[in-house]
Amino acid sequence: MCAVDAKSPCRLLKDPPRDGAWQMAVDEVLLDSASDGGLSASDGGRCSLRFYRWSRPTLSLGYFQKHAERAAHHASRDCALVRRQTGGGAIVHDRELTYSFVLPSAHPLAADPTRLYILVHEALIAVLNRSGVQAEICAAPAAISPDDQPFLCFQRRAVGDILIGDSKVCGSAQRRRRGAILQHGSLLLAQSPAAPELKGIRELSGKSLDAAAFSEAAAQELAARLRLRLDCDPLATAESDAARALVSAKYAAPSWNRRR
Repeated sequence: MCAVDAKSPCRLLKDPPRDGAWQMAVDEVLLDSASDGGLSASDGGRCSLRFYRWSRPTLSLGYFQKHAERAAHHASRDCALVRRQTGGGAIVHDRELTYSFVLPSAHPLAADPTRLYILVHEALIAVLNRSGVQAEICAAPAAISPDDQPFLCFQRRAVGDILIGDSKVCGSAQRRRRGAILQHGSLLLAQSPAAPELKGIRELSGKSLDAAAFSEAAAQELAARLRLRLDCDPLATAESDAARALVSAKYAAPSWNRRR
């Protein structure tokens, strides 16, 4: 089902698993399309919602993390690597589900990134709860200096993160461009051999969630809560071309991935 009575047009992209360079390139292109003077005038006024998986286990570094830090995390040494355009800790994309949500500058929530963060996570929690997974928002994380933050995102805590007990199962990050905003995040479905120190939803709740079914339910929940009209549309030709160019010039290039 891809239509909901609502006010804001939003395209829903249903993509097959791809490698990390492509996934990060598409997220950047969607942000550019939503920005003033973006790639596609027809899509510049629309929101974009996307759920995706990764074709092989991949470690994504936060924008500000040092490439050399990955050597200390032995379990993920053999994983492919990509650097995100957003900050935060490293994520092992393996047994998880990634989402991205892009708002054009004219959307009211684009001016309130904190509220956007919470609203999206509250929608995901609602779907988790209906699936029999008791999750909640992190309200008051312990204060840790930036220099002492763990390497992995799921070992960090921030207001608005999604927790099962004391364990983080979802965190997100944001990036702005000419007033538009990208929020993307990772939902940890199960423990990965490349990050054995992290328990996922399956280990914490005993529930094995189907990624496709969860994506569909989450899309409908977000549409209802944020008053979106979902339309299933693929990338425009210009966007696909731009994503391929970004893969070659940026996200698959050592100059980007090893820049720090």
